Amino acid sequence: MRKTLLSLLSVLALASLGNLVSASPAAHRHHSPTPLAPRIVAFDHMYGVDGPFVGAANSIRGIPGDELPWAVAHFIRGRLDTDGNLKIQVRGLVFADKPSVPPELRGRNDESHFRAVVSCLTEQSETVVGMTNVTTMGFPANEAGDADIDAHVDLPNPCVAPDVFVIAGSEDKWFAVTGFEAEGF
Repeated sequence: MRKTLLSLLSVLALASLGNLVSASPAAHRHHSPTPLAPRIVAFDHMYGVDGPFVGAANSIRGIPGDELPWAVAHFIRGRLDTDGNLKIQVRGLVFADKPSVPPELRGRNDESHFRAVVSCLTEQSETVVGMTNVTTMGFPANEAGDADIDAHVDLPNPCVAPDVFVIAGSEDKWFAVTGFEAEGF
């Protein structure tokens, strides 16, 4: 009987302690960080306009490449989520070291701003597919080709097969697009 009474008192004491903890103000705080919206696309590299993509002859999603080739000297990484939050860290987006580029431009960026474009295929009707390009405002870029793009874009619904571009601040020509080229090809 004493063991049962002692056990019952122990259970009641633990229950009371549990109620005190759950009733404390700290237990009712809901300050957890807002969860990030699901990613549509994340990337650690982009392809600099080069070869047949230079100029308007082989535009991608209606956006022509720049008239000169560009290279990614360091990296470009980014993330686009379903809420339209777009973050791109650009490091070393510069004119390529190629004979077609004037020597004074090689290895540098001559644009004061970079913009981003998100291009999505979308439904125009039950039987027709369309394309929507959404462009950000300009973000400062330095001569080394560094910029941080942090923007919100209004994505079409649905947004299918998204492509992300880094384009000039002064004209609608792309310098880099999601993709890659293996060395030696």
